[in-house]
Amino acid sequence: MSKIEDIVDALENKISKILHKQEVLKQTNAKLSDQLEQQQQRLLEQQEEISGWVEKHDTLKMANSMLGSDENKRETKLKINALIRDIDHCIGQLSE
Repeated sequence: MSKIEDIVDALENKISKILHKQEVLKQTNAKLSDQLEQQQQRLLEQQEEISGWVEKHDTLKMANSMLGSDENKRETKLKINALIRDIDHCIGQLSE
């Protein structure tokens, strides 16, 4: 009987260790999930900030070309022409 008791005790020890490892892994997983969520939120905020800066940069480029800078004149003219086409299209729809 002693041999069976030893086997049962060893099995109980192994199960206890496995359950402890499982709990540690659950806690680690929860921490990592929180970190991932925080990083995703941070990334989203940074992407929004970048988008804002890109928009400001484009506005500054257009303003520069309107002030006489030759660098972006073509780009600005194309943008103005596109805006004029959009306005013409809207006027056309309103007059129908």
